[in-house]
Amino acid sequence: MSITSDILRGHTETIILSLLLKQDSYGYKINKEILARTDRRYELKEATLYSAFKRLEQAGCIRTYWGDETTGARRRYYSITEKGRETYASNRRDWEEAKELIDAIRPLVSDAKCDVIVGVPFVDLPTALEATKGTNI
Repeated sequence: MSITSDILRGHTETIILSLLLKQDSYGYKINKEILARTDRRYELKEATLYSAFKRLEQAGCIRTYWGDETTGARRRYYSITEKGRETYASNRRDWEEAKELIDAIRPLVSDAKCDVIVGVPFVDLPTALEATKGTNI
């Protein structure tokens, strides 16, 4: 699992709400949409997805209904409520603020000038080596 997955995991509900803003959908289709939009770099596990649906429904952010499929299996659809729209807007503002803070904190050097050791960017290799003295890396 990558660090990106760890970061995104805390935003599962917001990701789902963002997809439901456009149209009602069902679990499998939502997961396929996430895969497509992330070039297959991020996929929600089924248990994570359905746990998030349950939390969102209990919070009044989504409602569920059974689809009227004439072919194939009957699907449970999810639609966003007004409270869900408000929650999405609030979470989006929080995400943007966090992104601004991260961007403000990161070093103001290009990635090409940074050496990376243990996933932490350092401006130069001597500084990185000094910081890792006595460790087992």
